[in-house]
Amino acid sequence: MNALDLKLLRVGIRSAVVCLCDPAADYSAEEYILTLDGERTITADRAVVTVGGLLPSREYRLRASRGEACGGELSFTTLPEFVTLNVRDFGARGDGSADDTACIQAAILCCPPDSRVLVPKGVFRFTNLFLKSNITIELAEGAVLSAIPDKSRLPVLPGRIESYDERSEFLPASWEGDPLSCFASLITGMYAENVTICGSGVIDGNAGFDNWWNAEARRNDPGRPKMIFLNRCKNVTVRGITIRNSPSWNIHPYFSENLGFYDLHIESPANSHNTDGINPESCSDVEIAGIRFSVGDDCIAVKSGKLYMGKTYRTPSRNIFIHNCLFFSGHGGITVGSEIAAGVNGITVKSCRFVGTDRGLRIKTRRGRGRDSYLTGILFDGVKMERVPSPFVINCFYYCGPDGKSEYVASKEKLPVDGRTPRVGEIVMRNVVCTDCSTAGVYFYGLPESPIERLIMENIKISFSADAKPGRPAMMSGCEPVCRKGIFIRNAERVELKNVVIEGFSGEPEDLGGVGSVIRE
Repeated sequence: MNALDLKLLRVGIRSAVVCLCDPAADYSAEEYILTLDGERTITADRAVVTVGGLLPSREYRLRASRGEACGGELSFTTLPEFVTLNVRDFGARGDGSADDTACIQAAILCCPPDSRVLVPKGVFRFTNLFLKSNITIELAEGAVLSAIPDKSRLPVLPGRIESYDERSEFLPASWEGDPLSCFASLITGMYAENVTICGSGVIDGNAGFDNWWNAEARRNDPGRPKMIFLNRCKNVTVRGITIRNSPSWNIHPYFSENLGFYDLHIESPANSHNTDGINPESCSDVEIAGIRFSVGDDCIAVKSGKLYMGKTYRTPSRNIFIHNCLFFSGHGGITVGSEIAAGVNGITVKSCRFVGTDRGLRIKTRRGRGRDSYLTGILFDGVKMERVPSPFVINCFYYCGPDGKSEYVASKEKLPVDGRTPRVGEIVMRNVVCTDCSTAGVYFYGLPESPIERLIMENIKISFSADAKPGRPAMMSGCEPVCRKGIFIRNAERVELKNVVIEGFSGEPEDLGGVGSVIRE
């Protein structure tokens, strides 16, 4: 494939998202030109780009070029549009003072299929909104949906409602892997299909330490709102917008499928509480591309519920493709767990860049997650990390949350395998460069009774900073601070180290224990 070829990621009514197929690109790319229909030009310096200002039901041709080098031509046809509903026509004022919730919600409810709700330039104050199927919501340039952080005005969604047949149930809300009551999220999709939220505007949750991030003020409250909550939704796209200052998780897809998140900025202060970026939970066929994360918790955390949800629904997260993203601030760049009782199968991470996150790949599980918690098919390929203290961490003794510091979870002794015992399968890391690390290059700690099945590290280079400071690579009982530790592995059946280079380490380059076999090349 030509280095300047383009791949179409998603096409909408008035915009399309494309990705530059350049092996040298991660989130950023060497500047290039996009030419639309041989006339309009767009200068781009990122791999994933939204091409906006298009018309419905029209065919377009797009070509990439850089100097004298030209790529292949890409053709696409935008989706049809029946009508556009401007929220100002429904009474929304957008003056930064009036409560526009009812007016915007009316436009959404009135919007016919294959149509668009337009939020024009202005500051539109709102409490929360609910989506419906077969519509596009576009935030124009200069448009801000600005949340009113008053919990007394928010509805509460119950966590669990028993069905009339007394055999099934309806789960309107979720909090950290359990069906618990929560304040309604700022934007909620409930069984919605074929929905797009797009544009170049902003959704601001207006959370802060004087409201949602203040633990004392939230005592005995329901769970905090998320910014966007998608409950059992299908074919949903979120692209182009900026999302900032969420009360808790920014985007939480829940038992949903065929989702695309593109060209977003997701921003919260580094010290904000639980402001994870995107947390797919028991979801399948998810693409996350071209996103800049700067948050106060994990940037992406793939989940599948705690014990009740895992045992009852047995729905793992599957087929998640993450590429060309920038992880600028966060506890973990890409995390699996810890609420992962139904397991995960198939996470691919390519052409991403991590700058200053606490960890790069972070797997969190522990005894009690259960036998259905099988984590496998995880691939890191073509990744760059800078100033990430601990690039690779697998922690099977994660201690946060109820009972996390119990003797059962914390014990390093070999315990009986039973229905509470989780498993970690195959983890592959290829073509990764990590610079200015400080704590541990590789810190993998499996369960002695359920060792990590297979670890493959190929073409890996890790170098440590000369002025590195000690730190704890994993949140587990008994994990002492370390500094410039090379490769630490406990309890794995098979380890393959192929062209793995560690520079600037302290002590021995490898510290292996409880490892069945080691293959080196």
